Amino acid sequence: MKQEKLDAKQAQVDAVVENLKNAKSVVVVDYLGLTVEEATNMRAELREQGAHMEVVKNTILRRAADAAGIEGIEDLFVGPTAIAFSEEDPVAPAKVAAKYAKDVEAVEIKGGMIEGKVATLEQIQDLATLPSRDGLLSMLVSVLQAPVRDFALTVKAIADKKDDEPAA
Repeated sequence: MKQEKLDAKQAQVDAVVENLKNAKSVVVVDYLGLTVEEATNMRAELREQGAHMEVVKNTILRRAADAAGIEGIEDLFVGPTAIAFSEEDPVAPAKVAAKYAKDVEAVEIKGGMIEGKVATLEQIQDLATLPSRDGLLSMLVSVLQAPVRDFALTVKAIADKKDDEPAA
């Protein structure tokens, strides 16, 4: 019976280690006082953004961070802790957590991890203000198209000017 409990805990640690290693970003929040409805809504919003949230015991989180070779994040694992992971969009967990921290008094961002590096509360809040991955890609395409568009407009203006000049 005791071995089964140990095996179950080890499986939980292993699952968190995988999440930590695969995550582009991790946001650690204090959720004490969050209603079931608010927690459900937050999880649903995270899922829509390609992220997920888990409530895990702090001892499991500390062991997982140690096993994953992440130093400095264990200080965040104090009190009621929920952890949001994203393997796709590094901005998503920060945006959702910041929204809920602003709208719901019970949610408090403690800090997190960005691309394998421990991040402070301020860094997570800065990340939350960035556009989503799709928004950034859209901006990049716009920037790349601008020189071509400007060149085409210049050529068109020259051609129009030549058409307006009287024949000699």
